[in-house]
Amino acid sequence: MESGGGRHGAIYPQARKLRTEIRDLISKTIFGDFQLELDQTGPQKRVVLRGHDTQIPYMVWSAGQREFVPLLLGLYCLLPSAGPMHLDSVKWVMIEELEAGLHPKAIAAMFFIVLELMWRGYKVCLSTHSTQVLDLVWAFRNLRDHHADPERVLSIFDVKCTPCTMKLARAALAKVAKVYYFDPQSRTTHDISLLDPAASEIAEAGWGGLTELSGRLADTVADAAAATRVI
Repeated sequence: MESGGGRHGAIYPQARKLRTEIRDLISKTIFGDFQLELDQTGPQKRVVLRGHDTQIPYMVWSAGQREFVPLLLGLYCLLPSAGPMHLDSVKWVMIEELEAGLHPKAIAAMFFIVLELMWRGYKVCLSTHSTQVLDLVWAFRNLRDHHADPERVLSIFDVKCTPCTMKLARAALAKVAKVYYFDPQSRTTHDISLLDPAASEIAEAGWGGLTELSGRLADTVADAAAATRVI
């Protein structure tokens, strides 16, 4: 952090770190109008958020901001702004629960970053408890099957169409995602890559259990509404 701190100890944003579109998404969905700094004014060095004439210490950050900062520093290494597209020494990128503590808009921004990683040639493995992550995987599968225009991909993330982002979107539509569900009771893994809500296998229809509650809620409300009409 110190070597990349820039002027006034700024860690984020930095003009030569990450693509402009990614910096914009991170600023809008995770840090807002604040910048991440390494504060060296006191006896100890602290990582703080600074903006609006105030300084916010680490313990007052949101859970999502605290979870994201280590990943941000990793992205600085994995997504160089100049030189090679990716690190030759790194083939796989593994992110555990990328949704941790994040607002749904920030989760979508994180998914766009995942697309950037794949475009650069990394293989990405995600673990998740978020239905929204699987919503995005399901959407990309269907967009690919319907030969959708890449601009539709960018509209999902509210990202401007530029020659670079269009290349990323085209590459994303060409990728194939595999989704697996681990059943803790049988200790077996199920391939639910189709994410078909009408599948006969409960594990796939319920997206590994992530949509079962919302499904039961919908059924309960529908049954109650039908009973009311009958009366």
